[in-house]
Amino acid sequence: MKLPVNRFKAAIKARDKQIGIWNAMCSNIAAEILSPAGFDWALLDMEHSPSDLRTVLSQLQAYETGETTAIVRPTWNDPVLIKPLLDMGTMNMLVPMVQTPEEAAAAVAATRYPPRGIRGVSLNQRGNKFTRITDYIERFEEEFCLIVQIETQSSLAQVAEIAAVDGVDGIFFGPADLSADMDIIGQLNNDDLWTAIMKGVEDAENAGKPCGTLVGNGDKATELLNAGFTFVACGTDTSLLARGADGLLESVKQGIS
Repeated sequence: MKLPVNRFKAAIKARDKQIGIWNAMCSNIAAEILSPAGFDWALLDMEHSPSDLRTVLSQLQAYETGETTAIVRPTWNDPVLIKPLLDMGTMNMLVPMVQTPEEAAAAVAATRYPPRGIRGVSLNQRGNKFTRITDYIERFEEEFCLIVQIETQSSLAQVAEIAAVDGVDGIFFGPADLSADMDIIGQLNNDDLWTAIMKGVEDAENAGKPCGTLVGNGDKATELLNAGFTFVACGTDTSLLARGADGLLESVKQGIS
């Protein structure tokens, strides 16, 4: 058995537009519901949801049955957490709050075996199908996709240098944290916010790296995919459930005479 080609990594490298969805419900059932929907990628969030290694594992298993690529966001740029996520089969990772080229390099090192990095070595783990993938060691770096997240004005000013780090495959911009750092917290449609982000996109693209982000509606996602972004999540499972529930209840209430 050979390590499969990472479709998502190949797609963003070729600048093929990739539409995503955010998973924050920590649920393999939610993942099974979303997996057949046809999104190109889905983010399994540990940073802002009560997910843990077991819930992430169950979601990875759900997405393996379909064509949607699962990307895991750990709680922090922490090699202790990154190691078991890799061993359980994570092939795409979004590392949050990367502030400098040095922090980007540390994230890369956490995903690389010695002597190129510090990843601990387990030769019998879920990532290599318990030794059945015979070229896992040789081809893991080639197929693994590492994306780093830009969330402050300081890191935004260093996007070119961060994007140039060997082993970084993409740059992800976090509008919510950037809005807070710019003292316009929650103003996610603010022109100054998106002017700053689009300058970061330009810097990253000039360094040869594709860019992604998360927004809350399809119209904004379409706008950004037409404006230079390569991969954009257009909503979250929690928001879909909340808005759907609110809308359903309101429609019934309005129909009662």
